[in-house]
Amino acid sequence: MAKPIMNIDDVKLQPRAAAFTAPGELAKKFDANMGFISPLIVALKMGYNLTSVPPGKRAFPHHFHRVNEEMFFILEGTGELRYGEDTFSVKKGDIIACPPGGPETAHQIMNTGTTDMKYLAVSTKISPEIAGYPDSDKFAVSADLGVDADGKPQMFRFVGRKDQSLNYWDGE
Repeated sequence: MAKPIMNIDDVKLQPRAAAFTAPGELAKKFDANMGFISPLIVALKMGYNLTSVPPGKRAFPHHFHRVNEEMFFILEGTGELRYGEDTFSVKKGDIIACPPGGPETAHQIMNTGTTDMKYLAVSTKISPEIAGYPDSDKFAVSADLGVDADGKPQMFRFVGRKDQSLNYWDGE
C-alpha cells in the first residue's frame, strides 16, 4: 500500500502526454514537465502535481473552471499570473487561489524568469467539469469515468465552441 506522504524532491517530472503537448508553433508558447503526486499518495478527492515551466513558457492556456478550485504554490522562479483581466507578478513563496467561476477567474501562470519555474498545483477533483478558454472562445467538458477491467483510467473529454452545438433533437 502506498504511504500517505511523499517528499517533493522525490517527484519525477515527465513530459506531458501527447494529447496535452502543444503542437507546431504553439510549442514556442506552451511547455511543461509534470509530476503527478495524487496516485502515489492515494489522494482521492484532491489532485496534486508538481509543474516545471521553462523560461518564457506557460503550462496551459488562459482558462477557468466552473466546478473545481485550484491553488498554486510557487516553489522556484519568477513569473506572471494572468487572472481575469489583471496581471500580477509572482515569485517563490507566493500562494495563488483560483476558485471556480467564469472568465473573471480565468488564470494562467507564465515563467518570465531565466530559469525553470516550479510550482505545486492542488485542486479539487469533482467530476464532471466544465472549463472555459476566453482567448479562443472554447469550452471543454470532461468526466472521470472510473477504470476499465484492466484498471486503466477512463476519461470523457469534449472541446468545442457554443456555435458548434447540435440541436437536442438532431438525428433522432
